[in-house]
Amino acid sequence: MRLDKSLLCIGITLALSACGGSDSGGTDNSGGTNNDDGYAFCSVEDQNQRFFEYMKDDYFWADQLQDSLDPEAFDDVYAVLEELRVQEDRYSYILTEEEYDQLFVSATYFGFGFSMEQISESRVKFRFVYDDSPADAAGIDRADELIAIEGVAVSELLANGEFNDALGPNEEGLSREITWQKPDGTEQTEVLSKVEVETNTVMGAQTYQLDGETVGYFTLDSFINRTGDDLNNAFDLFAAEGINHLVIDVRYNGGGLIRYANQVATQAAGINVQGETFLEYRFNEQNSSNNQSIDFSLVDGVEQLDLDRVFVLTTGSSCSSSEIIINSLSPHIEVVTVGEPTCGKPVGQQPEELCDKITFAINFETVNSEGEGKYYDGIAPNCSVEDEIVGDWGSSEDPLTAAANTYISSGSCPAASASAETKKSAQKRSFVTPIYNMKDKRESIQ
Repeated sequence: MRLDKSLLCIGITLALSACGGSDSGGTDNSGGTNNDDGYAFCSVEDQNQRFFEYMKDDYFWADQLQDSLDPEAFDDVYAVLEELRVQEDRYSYILTEEEYDQLFVSATYFGFGFSMEQISESRVKFRFVYDDSPADAAGIDRADELIAIEGVAVSELLANGEFNDALGPNEEGLSREITWQKPDGTEQTEVLSKVEVETNTVMGAQTYQLDGETVGYFTLDSFINRTGDDLNNAFDLFAAEGINHLVIDVRYNGGGLIRYANQVATQAAGINVQGETFLEYRFNEQNSSNNQSIDFSLVDGVEQLDLDRVFVLTTGSSCSSSEIIINSLSPHIEVVTVGEPTCGKPVGQQPEELCDKITFAINFETVNSEGEGKYYDGIAPNCSVEDEIVGDWGSSEDPLTAAANTYISSGSCPAASASAETKKSAQKRSFVTPIYNMKDKRESIQ
């Protein structure tokens, strides 16, 4: 597999060593002992030792690590990461090559094409639906409630601990009868079959009228290789409609490629940020020669809107590149954040190959043109509103969208409110353990 080191080098043109190139042996799978420590290439001990050496050089908090490590004392490199992780680091992780390819390259998986969230002990709602998926074709929308699987009530499946298995493995052709309920109370039942689903990153792009002006809205779910094209489709619509206001919904966006955060910000603000600094990358002390400032850039973008104010919808699942949109635009235009505090990830990572794995250890932080960053406690919203799954993307029923609309109309935030459902948010949990931890989401994807 060829690793695209620019993925989380974020468009910086750096030498291999700056992207974490290891000089403590190669990725030869021959089983020989061609390294300084006498361990077979890609053996557990070899991976543990080389990962430690890499961390001592490139880890953002390298100065806090111990001087040495016994590679034979750990079962695998995942255990080494947990040993080395500092208190501030909630975000370093390791993927297999297959997981990396699924997440960042192919952006596909086998499933029905929906994401779910448990909103109480006995209820499950759909968080979103991917375009052109079996769920989309069946007419399932965000805020619909899942009622039954194969005729068995969701409440019963949850009570008996059987929900995880009810939808079956993500294998092509596997079918299930699904019953769901629309917000108006009507129920529908369809047999869905799992297919290879493409994970579109922009959802619900639309325009609507508010007090005689045009508002553009879209949800940005992640920043991956296809995001540039997805954004262009949305901004083509906004430019054609001549929007006056823009609402960017990143409430569940756990981050990804920073170059597309740059594209979003630049397409939205246009001439207001031309020639200005988008962000600065800061590495650890021994790699400080790699520090670099990056200007606002369209990247793969075409249309730009030249807006002097944007609205950004956030929750605790809004991380990393989502937060960079807010932090980088704030010195240049007005950014009104609506929702809940973001997750607090002012740091990033570059991928590094390690045998059949890709490591993503934190090795830089980002600051804006004013040198502002370090928001480990998250970015607090201007308008504090709790997220609740009660309407589709851009719906006036959605509390975050409604609050943004109130601000557009009145110039101020509505009073914060919490419903019975959102007060139960502590009960929300995943049904399926994600294969990665970059996105801090409380959902399962099927």
